[in-house]
Amino acid sequence: MPRKPKICFVQACWHREIVDELREAFTKEMARLEPDGVEIDLWEVPGSLEIPLQIQLCAKKTDHDAFVAAGLIVDGGIYRHEFVASSVLSSVMDLQAKLEKPIIYAVLTPHHFHGEDHERYFQEHFKTKGKEAAAACAQVLANRRRLEGE
Repeated sequence: MPRKPKICFVQACWHREIVDELREAFTKEMARLEPDGVEIDLWEVPGSLEIPLQIQLCAKKTDHDAFVAAGLIVDGGIYRHEFVASSVLSSVMDLQAKLEKPIIYAVLTPHHFHGEDHERYFQEHFKTKGKEAAAACAQVLANRRRLEGE
């Protein structure tokens, strides 16, 4: 009997109340999509810039089948928004190729994020994105099982 898939979920804590919605939806959907079970190892980092390093460190010390990068990078009217978003995406893509393991990218970078209306909108939107991230993760796990002949 094959072992349960192991997923490393790395979550940035900026706007935690919103990103938590993604994690919770991801976890519930993974339980539905992988009825034989899945192990999810949660790691929290201060912000999205720290996600790639945490994934790399976890990959060195653990045997995860897939990784999930989750965060929210908002445009606060300063240049860092685009710099941070670009840097994180580029680093995660480079790391995925280096590790030869899938990294589901669920770091959202909305153009408009101001006030309570946007916060409420993104709390709901992140639930959808959590389910979509789980579907993507389940697909890469299925692909891995297919390659391994399970």
